[in-house]
Amino acid sequence: MSLLLTCHSLAKSYGARPLFRDISISFDDAERTGLIGPNGSGKSTLLKILAGREHADSGEIVTRRGLKLAYLPQEDDFPSGQTARDILASAVPHSHAEEHELLTRADILLGKAGFDDAGVATDTLSGGWRKRLAVCRALMQEPDLLLLDEPTNHLDLDGVLWLEKLLSGAAFSFLLVSHDRYFLQNVTNRVVELSSAYADGYLSCNGNYGDFLVRREEYLAAQARNEQALASKVRREVEWLRRGAKARTTKAKGRIDEAGRMMDELAELKTRNTQGGTVGIDFTATHRQTRKLLSARRVSKRLGDRQLFKDLDLVLSPGTRLGLIGPNGSGKTTLIRLLAGELEPDAGEIVRAEGLRTAVFGQSRQQLDRSATLRRALSLNESDTVVYRDSSMHVASWAKRFLFRPEQLDLPVTDLSGGEQARVLVARLMQQPADVLILDEPTNDLDIPSLEVLEESLTDFPGALVLVTHDRFMLDRVSTQVLALDGKGGAAEYADYSQSQRARDEAIKEATAAARAPSKSVSKQEAPAPAKKRLTYMELRELEGMEAAIQKAEAELESLQQQMADPTVMADRHRFAQVCTGADAAQQKVQALYDRWQELEARR
Repeated sequence: MSLLLTCHSLAKSYGARPLFRDISISFDDAERTGLIGPNGSGKSTLLKILAGREHADSGEIVTRRGLKLAYLPQEDDFPSGQTARDILASAVPHSHAEEHELLTRADILLGKAGFDDAGVATDTLSGGWRKRLAVCRALMQEPDLLLLDEPTNHLDLDGVLWLEKLLSGAAFSFLLVSHDRYFLQNVTNRVVELSSAYADGYLSCNGNYGDFLVRREEYLAAQARNEQALASKVRREVEWLRRGAKARTTKAKGRIDEAGRMMDELAELKTRNTQGGTVGIDFTATHRQTRKLLSARRVSKRLGDRQLFKDLDLVLSPGTRLGLIGPNGSGKTTLIRLLAGELEPDAGEIVRAEGLRTAVFGQSRQQLDRSATLRRALSLNESDTVVYRDSSMHVASWAKRFLFRPEQLDLPVTDLSGGEQARVLVARLMQQPADVLILDEPTNDLDIPSLEVLEESLTDFPGALVLVTHDRFMLDRVSTQVLALDGKGGAAEYADYSQSQRARDEAIKEATAAARAPSKSVSKQEAPAPAKKRLTYMELRELEGMEAAIQKAEAELESLQQQMADPTVMADRHRFAQVCTGADAAQQKVQALYDRWQELEARR
C-alpha cells in the first residue's frame, strides 16, 4: 500500500463564502473512497482541484511521481461528429501505442460497456450511454487514481449495476462523489464527508456507507456531550466573573483568559452542532376520498417503429406509491407523460377522476426559467409572497426552509448548483395541492440529507405517487409496488425492487443458458465430451434439498432487505450497519446456492 495523493491545508472560497478550509487528507492505492456532503459543501470543487481543473486558494497537493490520474466530470462533453471509437482513441493523445492497439483497446472497452456498435455516432447517444462512454474514456487512460463526480447521474438501473460491478472489480483506486446510498454501500471501503459540522471540516471513516453512519453518529453524539460539558464549565466561570473577579494577580488574569477561550470554543461547538440543516419538504394533498384516482386500461404506445408497451393495465388509488423502472429508452418518461395527460395513447384509454389534480417534477427541469431570479422562481405567482396550505409567507422565509441564504434571492437560477435547482423545483411543487404526484428522477443532484427528508415526505403523502428513479434505496423505502418496462412492449409488476431484480437475474441466466446450448451441441458432434463424474449419494441428497435451501436463503435475504427500508431500522445506525452487512452475506449465500445447484444439475 502506497500513497497516491496527499492534500495539505487546502482552502477554497467563492467570494466571501468559504467552501472548505484546512483540508488535509491522503489517498492510497488500496482505497475506494466515497465523498459525500451537503449541497454546497465543495465536493465537486475539491475533485476539480485534485484533477488540476481549478486552483485552491491556499494549501498544496503532493502526488506520487508518475501518478496517472483521470477525471470524470458531472457533465459529459464530446466533440460533435465523432464516433464512440474515435472518442476513446483520442483519450490518450501522447500514447506510445500503435493506432491499431488503441482501437483494439477501445473496442474491448466499449464491448464490456454494452455497446453493440463501436462506430456509433456520439450525437445519437442518450444520456445514459453518453455516461457509459465517458467512463470508458476515463478508463482508456489506465489511471492509478480515478476521480468520478456523480457517475450514476443519467444512468438507468442497468447502467448503475454495470458501473457498480466495474468499480467493485477495479484494479485502480478511485474517489467518487455520489448520493446513491446503495452504490456507496456496495463499492466503497472508505467514506469521507465534507461538512462544517466537523472540527477538521471533514470526517473520514474506513469501511462502507453503513460503517460510516455508525461512526458519524458516535462522533456527533460525542461532540454534543462535549458541548454540554463545556457549557457547564462556562456557566461556572461566568458566575465567578460576576462575583467581581479582579485581574490584579497573574492567577486571576490567567483564569479570566481561560474563561474567554472556553466561551469562544463553546460558541464554535454550538455552531458546528447546529450545522447540517435539512430541507423542509412536505407535499400538499387534496385528501380526495375517491377509490380510483386514475386507471389505465389496455394502454399501448409506440415510438416510431418500436413498441414501448402494449395492453398495459394500471390503477392509481390514494396511498399507491408506484416505482417505475426500466432501461433508458424503455418508455418510462413516455408513460408518465401519458399519465399526466401530456400525451395520448395509441390504443386503450386512461380514465381520470373528475377534477383530478396532478403535479409533475420533470427530470429535464423544463419548468424552471433559468433567467429568472431565485426570488421569482420560488413563488408560483412570481411575487414576494408564497401561498402554502392556504397560508401566506414571505418568499425569504420560504427560501430559508429550502436552505437558501438571503443573499441568494436575487441571483439568477442559472447560477445555482444542480442540487439547488432541484430544491427550487421541489419548493414549487409543494405549493400545488395534488391528488397524484409524478416525479421523474427527483434525486439527481440532491444531497443525502435532502433525499432522506424527501423519502419521509413521499411516504407520508396520502395521494398517489408515480416515481421514476435509479436510486434503489429510495425505491425500496418508498414504493408499494414496482412496474418494470423492458422497452420491447412488455411490462411486469412486482411487490418491490428486490423482487424485480431477482426476476431480472433469472431471465439473464436463462438467456445465457439458451445462448450456450447450440455451441455445446456443436462441440459434442465434433468431439465426444469426457465422461462426467457421477453424483455421490450425499450429493444427490444435497440436490434434492437444494430448492428448499434456496427458498429459505431468499426469504432471509428478502427479510433483511425489508429491514433496510424500515425507517425504524434506519434511525438506529448500529442496527442499520448490521442489517446491511447481513444482507450482503445473504446475497452471496443465495448466489452460491444457485451456482452449486447449476453444477449438480449439470453433473446429473
